[in-house]
Amino acid sequence: MVSVRMRSCVLSVLLLNVFYNVVSSLYFHIGETEKKCFIEEIPDETMIIGNYRTQLYDKQREEYLPATQGLGMFVEVKDPDDKVILSRQYGSEGRFTFTSHTPGEHQICLHSNSSKFALFAGGLLRVHLDIQVGEHANNYAEIAAKDKLTELQLRVRQLVEQVDQIQKEQNYQRYREERFRQTSESTNQRVLWWSIVQTLILVAIGIWQMRHLKSFFEAKKLV
Repeated sequence: MVSVRMRSCVLSVLLLNVFYNVVSSLYFHIGETEKKCFIEEIPDETMIIGNYRTQLYDKQREEYLPATQGLGMFVEVKDPDDKVILSRQYGSEGRFTFTSHTPGEHQICLHSNSSKFALFAGGLLRVHLDIQVGEHANNYAEIAAKDKLTELQLRVRQLVEQVDQIQKEQNYQRYREERFRQTSESTNQRVLWWSIVQTLILVAIGIWQMRHLKSFFEAKKLV
């Protein structure tokens, strides 16, 4: 029985480890005045690093080429309360970093400074974006060199930070579950009150109809 539990725990840890090794990486196309936004669900007190590079479409070669240094990207990040936590212009290739302080959906928006770059006017830009969340945002090679850690110490530190990130994710899931439960209870309560109001309206209409019919029959001297 104990061995089965141990195997179950090891399997759970492995699955969580695989899950948290996933990194959001994609590319997309934007036009001259187009703005692209992405939603990322992030726990509180979590560091996020975004790496990007741009490619400008060459109509003569009919292919995407690395963008010149004159082309820049404007990055804006909003928290779940719609508060701007990052608003800055970067180069054609770069990195942006921010830390979440409120759990929930964060909006990450990017657009180019096309109005300041004549060669891009009317063109198409390809943006490669790589978003790293939590402990995956750490550069452990630099940490090991800076703190002079052995391989075992570095691995222990990685595991500790992975466990910390898992705990943050669990707390965020509890937070989402609590909000969902509150929404469900509020909806159920509104449905209950609406049913009561409908019943009262039907009863009132029935009474009014009975009194109206009674007065009608009395006026016609049928009763």
